Amino acid sequence: MTCQTYSFYVLSVIMIYFGRFGNSFKLATLQDDIDQLKADFNASLSDVGDGGPIFTDKLINWTEKNEKGIILSQILTMYLKILENADKSKKHVRNISEELTALKKEHSDGSKKMEDLMYLAKLQTSDLKIQRKAVHEMFSVLQKLVETTASQKRKRSQFQKRCKC
Repeated sequence: MTCQTYSFYVLSVIMIYFGRFGNSFKLATLQDDIDQLKADFNASLSDVGDGGPIFTDKLINWTEKNEKGIILSQILTMYLKILENADKSKKHVRNISEELTALKKEHSDGSKKMEDLMYLAKLQTSDLKIQRKAVHEMFSVLQKLVETTASQKRKRSQFQKRCKC
């Protein structure tokens, strides 16, 4: 995949994942709009490929449907931030922005989950009060972790019995 098709690929994954293709938006229209947006941003310059992709390589690590929803929601937010400074008088910019905004409204749960992850990443674990609270909650967190792990093992075991692989 070339560097020029990365943004189209990621947007396509977002649109397909959230079920927007076939409903109100045509892939060909999106491709044309993105091609025009690439021209606006000079996305064909040689430095676009430097350092590899920004989003597409991150999608590989997020395999389950709920996980993928989290990362795609965050990528969607990033695209909307990029388009905030774009020339909204251009039809293709408005089309893409409107479609991405509609997706964002329909699937805001992924954004909330991402905010939770960012909150956890910012916690000051050196703070004594946070340490006390965390230790206080430790047993219930570990219970949930054990339940989740046991549930996943049970599902795998049941699948293997049915599958007869």
